[in-house]
Amino acid sequence: MNKKILLLLAICYVATTFSCKKKPNDVLGCKDPLALNYNPAATVDDGSCTYPTPATKEKIIEIKTDFGNMYMWLYKQTPLHRANFLKLADEGYFDSITFHRIIQNFMIQGGDPNTLDDDSTNDGQGGPGYTIAAEFVDSLKHDYGAVGAARTNNPQKASSGSQFYIVENLTGAHHLDKTYTVFGKVFSGIDVAVTISKQPKKASNDRPYKAIRMDVNVLEKTAAELLAEFNFTP
Repeated sequence: MNKKILLLLAICYVATTFSCKKKPNDVLGCKDPLALNYNPAATVDDGSCTYPTPATKEKIIEIKTDFGNMYMWLYKQTPLHRANFLKLADEGYFDSITFHRIIQNFMIQGGDPNTLDDDSTNDGQGGPGYTIAAEFVDSLKHDYGAVGAARTNNPQKASSGSQFYIVENLTGAHHLDKTYTVFGKVFSGIDVAVTISKQPKKASNDRPYKAIRMDVNVLEKTAAELLAEFNFTP
């Protein structure tokens, strides 16, 4: 009886010992090819895999029109205007609103919800019901492609809650610097703004005869995608 017990204990010891040991040709390391420390020779994953931090995505604005698309960068130096424009765009606020004022060799203006109807007498007077405090930044000027906030003639120079304009003059519109907030720039598709500015219009109010509607979307792109798709570096 004692010999049988000893034999069973010996068998259990051998089985336990060798079952826990790795084969002589096992190579420890990270087996996941997506990991930074991937080891092609590894046959046993030792749990050491590390992964790259996901690339940060930036929010940009896409403005679709019948004349083509424009892509806009919103400056982080003007946080109030940037946050407001992103919010309205996310809500679909701008969709089907028109560019109601176009002046060749100057700018095109849009963003007024009053342009959604057929009554043109109040175009240029609408908005979401609030204004935005001016955000003048010395380095942000009315260069070619600049996006500025329209406003009424108020002493605080507070911006309209939704109306904006795009400078399409090659030399800019620097007489507006430090009087109207520049909060973005068109980094791709500025030729679309130039084309829009040349459309037939009423001389009395610079309103195009044919409605030029916009479809505005928020897109998210990594720095690498912006460079590859638009040759643009924020």
